[in-house]
Amino acid sequence: QVRLVESGGGLVQAGGSLRLSCAASGSIFSINDMAWYRQVPGKQRELVARVTKGGSTAYADSVKDRFTISRDNAENTAYLQMTSLKPEDTAVYYCSARTTVITYWGQGTQVTVSS
Repeated sequence: QVRLVESGGGLVQAGGSLRLSCAASGSIFSINDMAWYRQVPGKQRELVARVTKGGSTAYADSVKDRFTISRDNAENTAYLQMTSLKPEDTAVYYCSARTTVITYWGQGTQVTVSS
């Protein structure tokens, strides 16, 4: 079992920055990839960024060059540094941790970007 707790969301003006954190606990040895997703009401949850255990990263086209995902394996924490935020980045952001058998999810943190 893996527990994920996100933090760092909030309200920010367009052009601003936020850093989200995702702290993992429990069977952390089983985690392979960690990722950030986001979801707005009425739409499907979409992948924002992913980081492998080895540190390789991938990003959605909409956030490339603005967001940076990182992972501290010693602290069992993943981060999402978000810069140059846009109103369309407004969503609930979810952290996920993928093992070989199941994907765990955090409870989500709201990010609101005002214009």
